[in-house]
Amino acid sequence: MSSNDGLRNKGKTRADMEDRRKAVESFTGAKLEHAGQCSFDPIVAEKNVENMIGTIQVPLGFIGPLKVRGDHADGEFLVPLATTEGALVASVNRGASVISASGGAEVIIIKDEMTRAPVFRTRGVRDSRRVVEWVNENFEEIKAVAEGTTRHGKLIKVRAFASGRSLFLRFSYDTGDAMGMNMCTIATEAACRLIEERAGVKLISVSGNMCVDKKPAALNFIDGRGKTVLADVRIPADLVKDKLHTTPEAMVETCYRKNLIGGSMSLSYGSNAHAANMLASFYIATGQDAAQVVEGSMASTTCEICEEGVYVSVRLPCIEVGTVGGGTKLPCQSEALSMMDCLGAKKAKKLAEIAAALVLAGELSTLAAQSAGELGKAHKALGR
Repeated sequence: MSSNDGLRNKGKTRADMEDRRKAVESFTGAKLEHAGQCSFDPIVAEKNVENMIGTIQVPLGFIGPLKVRGDHADGEFLVPLATTEGALVASVNRGASVISASGGAEVIIIKDEMTRAPVFRTRGVRDSRRVVEWVNENFEEIKAVAEGTTRHGKLIKVRAFASGRSLFLRFSYDTGDAMGMNMCTIATEAACRLIEERAGVKLISVSGNMCVDKKPAALNFIDGRGKTVLADVRIPADLVKDKLHTTPEAMVETCYRKNLIGGSMSLSYGSNAHAANMLASFYIATGQDAAQVVEGSMASTTCEICEEGVYVSVRLPCIEVGTVGGGTKLPCQSEALSMMDCLGAKKAKKLAEIAAALVLAGELSTLAAQSAGELGKAHKALGR
């Protein structure tokens, strides 16, 4: 089978999928009996994948009820998680039960901006300053051109970063209920054409790596990308003892020595126990871009003694989720979103708040397990 056969075959019907699958089986000698099972019409996924030969089924579980007290998510939720890691769902579910018994997780979104940062080549540093001045003086015209490509996206600001002949312009958008990367790219390309023509500068790439998309970066850790979300909970000392089998003091020390000191010694972006675990399983279940777990992993978890017992918080600077577009329209993912009433318009902020509470639950349970010396025991029982 030629490597170009699939590209030439743009058919999206079930018969086309079967033909491709059989061709792959013939070429590789592998049998794709289970991968070939697909519960929906392949046409549904025509904008999600090319050369479709079937589906990969990931075990789906849930945690909850998880009580969330957010500005957009307010109530108790059953949260879907798709994972192959044994003990993960059980651990997060334990954290969720403790959070709910403590009155729920307080969650707020403090920033919501998706970014795209093209790089231009200028004649030198003075020319870069000239272009930046032009951009600042003509922002409203740039905004009109960018927003002319989308019904929902709004250009919020453009920030400049220059080094020698390289000029980066970091465009920040409100993308509504879409995660919005495609929206931002198309809008920014239109704006860049205007800047090239009017400011006399050469666009090198619409993405200059200061976006920063799908890479850990101090810029995103500090400034945020997508939704920056904060969550916290106060857990009574008796719940720490009875349900988490540890003490507030032990949890605080574990968080301090593991997350803060360990994170600083390894120069980690973020200081958390395993935030990526919760986000990866949540993103896969709900049709998000799983690669953006990279940015989501830059979470900071803190733990302090408080009047009630122990105070636990998470800061998530990069929660990049949507409830329309992308993988959210696929049947299984749509069903998972519907479990939380997070499918469709005006639901993205709600989904982001649930994601933050989910991470808080996972961090809480894992810190408790490690402070009690039970992490290995749990994985031995459930994950082997």
